[in-house]
Amino acid sequence: MAQEITVTGMVLSSGTIKDYDKRLVLLTRERGRISVFANGAKRPNNPLSGISEPFLFGEFTLNEGRSSYTLKSAKINRYFEDLKKDLEKIYYASYFCEFASYLTRENVDESQILLLLYMTMSAVERGQIALPLIRCIFEIRVLASAGYAMESFSCLRCGSKEHLTYFNSESGGVLCEDCGKKESSLHLTESTLYTIQYILSTPLKKLYSFQVSGRVLAQLSRICTDFRKKYVDYTFKTLEFIDLKY
Repeated sequence: MAQEITVTGMVLSSGTIKDYDKRLVLLTRERGRISVFANGAKRPNNPLSGISEPFLFGEFTLNEGRSSYTLKSAKINRYFEDLKKDLEKIYYASYFCEFASYLTRENVDESQILLLLYMTMSAVERGQIALPLIRCIFEIRVLASAGYAMESFSCLRCGSKEHLTYFNSESGGVLCEDCGKKESSLHLTESTLYTIQYILSTPLKKLYSFQVSGRVLAQLSRICTDFRKKYVDYTFKTLEFIDLKY
């Protein structure tokens, strides 16, 4: 017999199965990433249709079976309606959800990634920070949450905490001036180094509260792209739409 449970989370994706049903992927505080079936959600006037779309955040009441979950009802706290009015914002939000879906698992505590995703979606909706900067912040922080943090406070080779002027994605972080000259590495500006350190160390609720210069953003974007390609062996479909624009 199915057990009724309530979870707090966000809809990462929604796809049609059969003719009238949907399969949702939820990132939840209690159960990690789970798949949920919304039976009849494609039928006209079905009460599940309005709560079976991507980006929704709230409390979802589910019937838990032996091997699957079925959506019963939901209390949505954030619809992110303004986000959905802008196609570019939809592309970025979809990428962030796909990234979170790739990194998370069922029955694992993914509450930090859920909170990060919520704060990220809120930043996208507000529109006060450039989307490429939001992308860099999210990538650096979500990979750190998954165990792939950039080393940014001491040299990877000698351990020095001074003159950290190079970044090597192959090695996973910064190098001091002496060590960086000995191998192929990206020369960092002081502002770029400080930005990476800030992203990794600041509380989540203060994460999306700053701007950077065009030069710093260009360095961050290059670092994030190289770092992601090194440590994430996966091609994100949603990223193709973003990269086509640039």
